[in-house]
Amino acid sequence: MTTTAVHTTARGSAGSLPGVWTIGLLRGALEIKQFFRLREQVVFTFSFPVVFLFLFASIFHNDVGHTGITASQLYVPAMMASGIMSTSFQSLGISIAVERDEKVLRRLRGTPMPPAAYFLGKIWLVLCTGVLETAILLAAGTAFYDVQLPSDAGRWFDFAWIFVLGLTACALLGIAISSVPKSAKSASSVVVLPFLLLQFVSGVYISIDTIPGWMLDIGALFPLKWLCQGLRGVFLPDSAKVLEQAHAWEFGRIALVLGAWCAGGLVLCLLTFRWKNRREG
Repeated sequence: MTTTAVHTTARGSAGSLPGVWTIGLLRGALEIKQFFRLREQVVFTFSFPVVFLFLFASIFHNDVGHTGITASQLYVPAMMASGIMSTSFQSLGISIAVERDEKVLRRLRGTPMPPAAYFLGKIWLVLCTGVLETAILLAAGTAFYDVQLPSDAGRWFDFAWIFVLGLTACALLGIAISSVPKSAKSASSVVVLPFLLLQFVSGVYISIDTIPGWMLDIGALFPLKWLCQGLRGVFLPDSAKVLEQAHAWEFGRIALVLGAWCAGGLVLCLLTFRWKNRREG
């Protein structure tokens, strides 16, 4: 389905375009269909965090202190957080930069489609891929690493708002950073490098209690660290909170930081997003 087809389908019987939400839903369906048509991209997106989970959990599987959990259990929520950021921040940062370089954005801007509908389509895409990625990692964690699913509704509520705020913040930052690369060729380098560094200072690959304090302070400035901490609080027993920097899950602070990044990410998008490359004027 082409972009023209989306606009044709979206037109009502009177020939006028429907609302932004309807067009955004149609745009999202197109984005999801295009994503799943690229088999290599699908396999890489969903297998990368799972492979890393198996590797790290196989290498580090001893008991962690007197917390009653194993190192492999620590990696499950960390990889879930990394997967959420991968399907939002990394995916949008690269794909939008490529679409801008290939002049797709300029053509879309010249259509009757409201600009907000384009971004709604991207949000639908990252929501779909984020949910699937999280479900796959959670299934692997419960099946192979003795991660227990929460037994009370409160923990599931915590999971829901942490997931939504974390995904939204990372998606908005992905849209914002997509304006940094000067071309499609440099997009991967510009986006992947900060994501890789954040994974090391946010407790994804290295246990949070072994990371130097100054690194943790840097990681605490960004949403990934709080996303990891929140998911650990949901899926690990309370005995594991002693591993955290503050020896607590800090759900209130997690909500404040992720909410602030949602607001800050939106401001960054409004200030930096461009429909054309810099060289096009």
